[in-house]
Amino acid sequence: MSQDDWDLLYQLTAIVGLTVITVVTRAFFMIPKNELPLPDWLKRGLKYAPLAALMAVIAPELLMVKGELTDTLLDARIPAVICATIYYFKKRGILGTIVVGMAVYLPLHIGLGW
Repeated sequence: MSQDDWDLLYQLTAIVGLTVITVVTRAFFMIPKNELPLPDWLKRGLKYAPLAALMAVIAPELLMVKGELTDTLLDARIPAVICATIYYFKKRGILGTIVVGMAVYLPLHIGLGW
C-alpha cells in the first residue's frame, strides 16, 4: 500500500472511531430502560453543569484579549456585560438582556473605538 492509501485508511478509521464514540456517549443515558440511580450529591452537581460550561466559554471572551488579561477598563465588553446583567436581574428577560448588552456595546466599540 502507498502512503496515500495509509493516510486514507487512518482518516477513515478516525472518522468511524469518533462517530462510534459520539453515538455511544450521547446515547448512554437513553440505552437503559430504567433511570440510572445517581447519588443525590451528583444530581445536585449536575444542575450547575450548564452554567459552569457557559461561564467557561464566556469568561475568557470577556476578560481576555489576544490570550492575555485585559489591562484597561476602556473595553466595551465590560460596561455592556454590567448593564446586561443588571437588566437581567431586574426583568429576567433573555431578549432584553441581549438588546441592552448590544445597545451599550456597539456605541462604545464602534463609536468610541473601545
